[in-house]
Amino acid sequence: MAVYSLKAVQKIPASLSEVWAVFSTPANLHRITPEEMKFKTISAPTNEKIHKGQVIEYRVSPLMGIPLYWMTEITVVEAETFFIDEQRKGPYALWRHQHFFKEIEGGVEMTDLIHYKNPLWVLGDLANALFIKRKLRQLFEYRFYKVEEIFDKWHELQFPNIQLL
Repeated sequence: MAVYSLKAVQKIPASLSEVWAVFSTPANLHRITPEEMKFKTISAPTNEKIHKGQVIEYRVSPLMGIPLYWMTEITVVEAETFFIDEQRKGPYALWRHQHFFKEIEGGVEMTDLIHYKNPLWVLGDLANALFIKRKLRQLFEYRFYKVEEIFDKWHELQFPNIQLL
């Protein structure tokens, strides 16, 4: 049962505080998630900023409209630099999502690094090859374009920089 990684990098023409404000507010997550996933936060809604120890519960339908319960915990927060969310209950055997934000000339470079492991040993590895990694790539491609809608496009042409490792 392998551990897989996904890395996505995007340059955003906005201030670090503006980018952090969007990504550190759990209520904004639905804005960057495809509608067909039927993403819904089911824990008490909040517009507050994330904090260490915060638990967030979701209902999401990533495949064939089947609803899944997902609980994540914010395990590390360094304001305007990075935060980490980790699955506590949900579809993966392991899910650790690191969000990095770095001020660069003209805006912010945002990097996501995800480590995940599928359940069901060999069947999970087969599912990853057949559809899971493709769905994750599609999710981050969608997010790339939604972030451009929210903040505008980077001044130089860029395409989704998503690596499945």
